[in-house]
Amino acid sequence: MSWFKKNKAPKPKIDSSESFNIPDNIWSKCPSCSSVIYSKELRRNSGVCLKCNYHFRLKAKDRIRILVDRHSFIEMDQDLKTNDPLNFKALTKYKDSIKKAQKKTGLNDCIVSGEAKIKGVSVVLGVFDFFFMGGSMGTVAGEKLTRVVEKGIAEKKPVIIFSASGGARMHEGIFSLMQMAKVSAALNKLSKSSVPYISVLTDPTTGGVAASFAMLGDVNIAEPRALIGFAGPRVIEGTIRQKLPEGFQRSEFLLEHGMIDLIVERNEMRDKLSNILINFGFDS
Repeated sequence: MSWFKKNKAPKPKIDSSESFNIPDNIWSKCPSCSSVIYSKELRRNSGVCLKCNYHFRLKAKDRIRILVDRHSFIEMDQDLKTNDPLNFKALTKYKDSIKKAQKKTGLNDCIVSGEAKIKGVSVVLGVFDFFFMGGSMGTVAGEKLTRVVEKGIAEKKPVIIFSASGGARMHEGIFSLMQMAKVSAALNKLSKSSVPYISVLTDPTTGGVAASFAMLGDVNIAEPRALIGFAGPRVIEGTIRQKLPEGFQRSEFLLEHGMIDLIVERNEMRDKLSNILINFGFDS
């Protein structure tokens, strides 16, 4: 006969219908090294993988938050919306796609623009949000960027544009393509007024954006490993029927071949932009 008897604790009963309400964004998986990262740590590191330095894509307002002086950003033209000039319809109506993107991002279009200060230096900013229809450029994006440049001309403030785009927005046809010339013409006037334009290319910067104003900076900067080019690598390989060099259309390849001026990591971008602005003669 046993003097002691060990009773097992009863297993807790779990209702299969019970919801645990675990947020989807507690963990993030790095697309480059497949590391699973605590999302709060990733946000604290400005969306850069702590293991392999992969730069996650950022929402426009998050990028502005880590870049400019605290409480210095004053948004411009946030109420501008497309009027669907072609009344475009495909599997989904363009108007429905716009509403879906607006609900998803809280933005009216893919550009967030405004005035701000970077280490005390006043600048005018235009920042793409790739999460709004792939950062595709339509009439609203073109108009907002043109107004950014015109404000830089009128107030003699440096212009900085952060690009992240799949190119022109097909839903607006020729009206979308015209924005390439429109923004580029405004930048030509900016150059003649001796006000600097700094272009920052992030992942991805492609299509009509890469083919026009994204490459027209007095200084062209890219984030590490950003995809930059007109057509995608698979399209080019299919056209020329040749295997492309390793790293083709990535920032490092473009720097090596003279297409951009420098590569700057996200956590160093604010300091680097400040130094460039000082070298252009702008000081706080």
